Amino acid sequence: MYIIIVGLGGIGRNLAKQAIEHANNVVVIDQDEARCTEVLEHYDVLAVTGNATDKTTLEEAGIERADAMIATTSDDSVNLMTCWLAKKFHVPNVVSIVNQSSHSDFFKEVGVRISENPDELVASRLYYWTQNPQLQQLASIPGGTIFEIVAEQGAPIVGHEIRELKVKDFVFIAIRRSAGELIIPSGNVKIQPNDIFTVFTKKEAEDDCLRLLNKQLKKSSD
Repeated sequence: MYIIIVGLGGIGRNLAKQAIEHANNVVVIDQDEARCTEVLEHYDVLAVTGNATDKTTLEEAGIERADAMIATTSDDSVNLMTCWLAKKFHVPNVVSIVNQSSHSDFFKEVGVRISENPDELVASRLYYWTQNPQLQQLASIPGGTIFEIVAEQGAPIVGHEIRELKVKDFVFIAIRRSAGELIIPSGNVKIQPNDIFTVFTKKEAEDDCLRLLNKQLKKSSD
């Protein structure tokens, strides 16, 4: 794929690294010449110094043949204008971060796939880890969260069937066993120590979900 990445902050640099590792042709755009020079020292990319809201800059980056464009700057107005231009150039896949969730509707009107407020997502993940050391948040999606949680040795529900687990406003996607076995759970599957549950919960039910799961899947500290 031919991918254009706009913005060479932390997200943009990491995206460039991942895209290159997956054997894509990558072009990066940033107004800061020093950032462009730095990325050229580390990665095999084409770096364009300029304003991505300028049609000429996008043409220099090869927008006409791009398969995807990702806007990652900290300025939503720049991201939005860049995405709008990419749509005008008929780029098949246009993606952007949105720094302020109140701006999300503008991007959706243009037809852009978005990731809302990356700083908030990181903060949310860090909070979950401090409250639940065994929990790994996998993704925050519109309307809910997907995460993993481990059934600890000695937890109340270990040795019981899944049907006995008290649940509310969430569903299990899969259970992974320590030996690597993956199970699509049914009611008669017996929970074993160190089973890893992949769970989806609605956004408004996250606290109740975690409280219920921790009570049943974690060993009592008493």
